[in-house]
Amino acid sequence: TLASKSLVFTVRRQPPELIAPAEPTPHELKLLSDIDDQESLRFQIPFIQFYRNNPSMGMGGRDPVMVIREAIARTLVFYYPFAGRLREGPARKLMVDCTGEGVMFIEANADVTLDQFGDALQPPFPCLEELLFDVPGSGAILNCPLLLIQVINSLLPNCLPAPHNTNVYTLPPPHPYPSKINPPSLHTIHV
Repeated sequence: TLASKSLVFTVRRQPPELIAPAEPTPHELKLLSDIDDQESLRFQIPFIQFYRNNPSMGMGGRDPVMVIREAIARTLVFYYPFAGRLREGPARKLMVDCTGEGVMFIEANADVTLDQFGDALQPPFPCLEELLFDVPGSGAILNCPLLLIQVINSLLPNCLPAPHNTNVYTLPPPHPYPSKINPPSLHTIHV
């Protein structure tokens, strides 16, 4: 669990950017299957994954954010529909317009470590809305990037924080949920 006192942390974000495929990709329309084109599936799903920095992974001192940014661009060459936009055709049929515009990417720094969250690193994660940035105008299904990827670094003594968008959060200790009761959805969690 979180420490018995409040956890205060700051998240600093760079402005959002689009990462396009590293090489030219086909410009074509791809119709979604009838299974993927159900009206009830037209929503976005936010999720968060945690990875600890492992210096022994052989990155040779490279900036993890730069490695991820380059990997996304190279991956989009092969998975180029993700760099496109959903469009609506006749009879509201969804299709991916493979434009090569790119996916949305945000670099952020936080002055908190994973260890400071304690056992809270499992659903429902109490700080999802504080850590993930909802880019204004990107929440629609049509004509928006299909993926929004945010990479959050813990601030290190040699790192300069991004001055653009700063939010400071104070989190009181969580209220434990009995295991037999379903916790509220992520949108209603107050810690």
